[in-house]
Amino acid sequence: MLTGTPAAPTPPRRTGLARRLVPLVLVVVWLGLGAVFGSYTGKLKDVSTHDQAAFLPRGAESTRVIDAQRAFSREATLPAVVVWTREDGAGFSPGEVRAATEALRGLAGSDAVRGTPSPAVPSRDREALQGVVQLGPALGDRLPGALDGIASAARRVPGTEVRIAGPAAKQADLSGAFAGVDGVLLGVALAAVLLILLAVYRSVVLPFLIILSSLFALGVACAVVYVLADHGVVRVDGQVQGILSILVIGAATDYALLLTARFREEIARAGDRTEAARVALRNSAGAITASAATVALGLLALLLSDLSNNRALGPVGAIGIVCALASALTFLPAALALLGRAAFWPARPGTGGTDRVNGEDGEDGEDGEEDSAGRGVLWQRVAGLVDRRPRRVWALTAAALAVCAAFLPALNARGIPLDELFTGDAPSVAAERTLGRHFPGGEGQPAVIVADAARSAEVLRVAAGTDGVAQARPWTPGSRPDAPPREIGGRVRIDATLTDLPDSDRAERTVRELRERIRRDADPTALVGGYTAQQYDTQRTAEHDRSLIVPVVLAIVLVILIALLRALVLPVLLVGTVALSYAATLGVTGIVFQDLLGFSGTDASVPLYGFVFLVALGVDYNIFLMSRAREETLAHGTRQGMLTGLVSTGGVITSAGVVLAATFAALTVIPLAFLAQIAFIVAFGVLLDTVVVRSLLVPALVLDAGPAVWWPGRLRHDEAPGKAPGAASGKAPAPR
Repeated sequence: MLTGTPAAPTPPRRTGLARRLVPLVLVVVWLGLGAVFGSYTGKLKDVSTHDQAAFLPRGAESTRVIDAQRAFSREATLPAVVVWTREDGAGFSPGEVRAATEALRGLAGSDAVRGTPSPAVPSRDREALQGVVQLGPALGDRLPGALDGIASAARRVPGTEVRIAGPAAKQADLSGAFAGVDGVLLGVALAAVLLILLAVYRSVVLPFLIILSSLFALGVACAVVYVLADHGVVRVDGQVQGILSILVIGAATDYALLLTARFREEIARAGDRTEAARVALRNSAGAITASAATVALGLLALLLSDLSNNRALGPVGAIGIVCALASALTFLPAALALLGRAAFWPARPGTGGTDRVNGEDGEDGEDGEEDSAGRGVLWQRVAGLVDRRPRRVWALTAAALAVCAAFLPALNARGIPLDELFTGDAPSVAAERTLGRHFPGGEGQPAVIVADAARSAEVLRVAAGTDGVAQARPWTPGSRPDAPPREIGGRVRIDATLTDLPDSDRAERTVRELRERIRRDADPTALVGGYTAQQYDTQRTAEHDRSLIVPVVLAIVLVILIALLRALVLPVLLVGTVALSYAATLGVTGIVFQDLLGFSGTDASVPLYGFVFLVALGVDYNIFLMSRAREETLAHGTRQGMLTGLVSTGGVITSAGVVLAATFAALTVIPLAFLAQIAFIVAFGVLLDTVVVRSLLVPALVLDAGPAVWWPGRLRHDEAPGKAPGAASGKAPAPR
């Protein structure tokens, strides 16, 4: 009886089918997610707010004043300050003042206007008029139209130029600045990534595959954030939305570059695309996950902040990072497993051993590999330089960074002046300048005092007698000077007009003195708020946040590095190098902002944002480098493991750094100084990390310290092998 062929091959065939079916299912799932959630990238604006009061310190005195102000009117309003000047520069006649008042009063009763507009008030030189129109706070997209209507009515006074200042005009300009956040910003960022990837990989398919992975991650992240914001769990504004888009695109691309680099190595070595994807995922998942954890947990540390905009960015950014991680570890390896070498078309990874990007003598000879070989030679030379004189390299590099860090005091983080809030021309800024030329500097942005009604006369006397206060008067409904002061719950509101510009240091000193004198000499329960007080409280809160959150982020990063590298000395060294890089970046930033870009100050939150992004992202590149170095050290010892890790990851980490710098630089398309400052700090700092810290400082420190960097792990006992041939001549030993 014939026994037939054994059935042993059947299970492998089923296993092979399953291995190919899983990638197909994952790709289909992500395509479905992209189709369903892709539109949410443009929907976030529907749940965004541009109400800056919502992003003030939660427990600050100025925030409590805003809460108290709501009691003095049935509905919160948004003031628009109308400013008239004559085209011929002459003074206004009494008849023209009456005409301006009638023009504003004619707006009463319209849908957008609340109450009766104030009369037109001439300046002391009678060369300008101003009036206040209170608008509804929830106009949304109708706000620019409402301001246009006010301007049209005000132009009925012949021979005049009309400008609109105040919170309403500022909010309209902010809304206009963020109008393209879901289109222009995303398009610029993706175009930059595409051009860089095309130049680096000389491939048509791979760049689009990586961009598709990042877009899937962004769509899912925006959908999650949309649902949470719609239910009031998180708060989103244009700044948070813009940073989310850039962060997800940049992080997803970085993770994709690391994974595809390992896939390229493995498919050149093994040939089987499914196995290559599996091994690449296994070897890179740890580093990518640790990298994502440092950024996500660093962002979540912002929840410790008392500033609401910081607290808003924390969970939103962390959600984006988790989605980028999920896409990089599921969709991308699945797509690579299905495409194989076709993903690199028209270039093809070698088929005769290790890819030539590693610097070995494989029998590649494929089209498009010359650039990889060139990059391999470059990083061989860098490794040789570090290997010859590691102590000199790290000492000179650290000294150069320390010199840059010495300029850190040049960075003024006391806030952005109103006239520098936008990087381009903004109507509200021009109006504020005109207002400041003819009226007291604080006109339109008064200090708001909420005090005990029984002590209001004494509070008025003390406020009016304070240096830096032009006038103090009780607030009346509709801003009518003839109406009696409104008393609510035994409290009154008093508006104090400051003589100096509301964003000046002198105005800040006046507010501090107002708080001290009124509580000491008139009413211990009084609260002083308003724009200047909000800026002062925000600055103080930002200083407190930095002292609290910086050590927390450093501790988070240190714990993750210890867990990943199974050592203590090396993680401390890595955290120290990134902290030095951050200080050097801020030192250079202080010089560039003041002397080259013309910024007289930065937003109070900029140093903290810069720290969270740069420390977390800077550690990313060290994680990519040292996780590979540890892998090689297990087989070849610390010295050759470090050199092999540097050569093997040199090209991909530099590419990742350039991509991330370019994506953050895309924030400059939004004409806001805050985002331009964040863009420069992160872009410059990332390039500094990838080109100097990761390429020179960290490898030199490791080579100089030797196996001791792995203390107390078992690798500290591994002795590095003797110098390989060619080391004496400056050529680093080739990676295996």
